[in-house]
Parts: sequence; C-alpha cells; structure tokens
Amino acid sequence: MDRFEEHLNELLVSLYRSVEKMEESMLKSAKSLDLSISEIHLLEAVGKCSPQGCGISDLSQALEISLPSVTIAVNKLVTKGYLRKDKSPSDGRSVCISLTERGAKVDKIHQYFHKKMVSSIAKDLSEEEKQALTSGMEKLSEFFEYKRKGMKL
Repeated sequence: MDRFEEHLNELLVSLYRSVEKMEESMLKSAKSLDLSISEIHLLEAVGKCSPQGCGISDLSQALEISLPSVTIAVNKLVTKGYLRKDKSPSDGRSVCISLTERGAKVDKIHQYFHKKMVSSIAKDLSEEEKQALTSGMEKLSEFFEYKRKGMKL
C-alpha cells in the first residue's frame, strides 16, 4: 500500500469505529433502552415503511438478513414493546409490522442523532468541500456496494 492507501485505510477504520462508538454511547446515555444497535436499525427500517407497516419479507430484503433472523428479532421487539404485529388487511395469512409509540420515539431519537452528527460535520465545510466530500462518499458507497454484492470493479 502506498501512503495514500494506508491513510485512507486508517480513516475508514477510524470512521467506522467512531460512528459505532457514538451510537453505542447514545444507547448507554438512554439507560431505559434495552436495545442493541442492530435492533435500533431494525426499528429504523420499520419506521421507513408505510404507516400501515411492512411484512417480514420486506424487512428481510431491506436489511439483507434472513427471514428467520428477522422473525426472531421482530418477535423480540414485540415482546419488548417496540413493535406491533397486526394481520395484513389484504392477506390474513401475513402480518404487518409497525412501530409502537415507544418504537417510534426510539426511531425519532436515532434519526435526531444522525441529523446532529451530519449537521455538525457539514457546518464547518465550504460548498466546495461539501461537494468533494459528497462525491468521494458516493464513490466509496458505490465501491462497497459492488464488493458486497460480489461484483468486480
């Protein structure tokens, strides 16, 4: 690796760890929450669904995890009082998953956390720096998406 690649690697690892640690700190500061980061991300995915909710398969696809794993996680969050399962109005054999009031509150807190993080980063950047950062992040995102799907660049 050349100097740039080493530095980029260090930055990527550091950024990943920092965001992860910040989310963990947010969870610890809200002592009443009995949730993991992955459970919060599941609540986030449900929050992005229509007001009527979404199905287990929709969540499985959105989060790219198996149906059985989503089912277990959803059932756990229903028991904890963050999600609700209702029969689908269009197909009585399937269920619609939606946020409870408690789940919606956690989702809003998580959204606020991300909004504050992003606005804190953006506030000290010039328009040129914002465009360069966005362009670079889009290229990184595209790279990781291709790699994740097993494609070669």
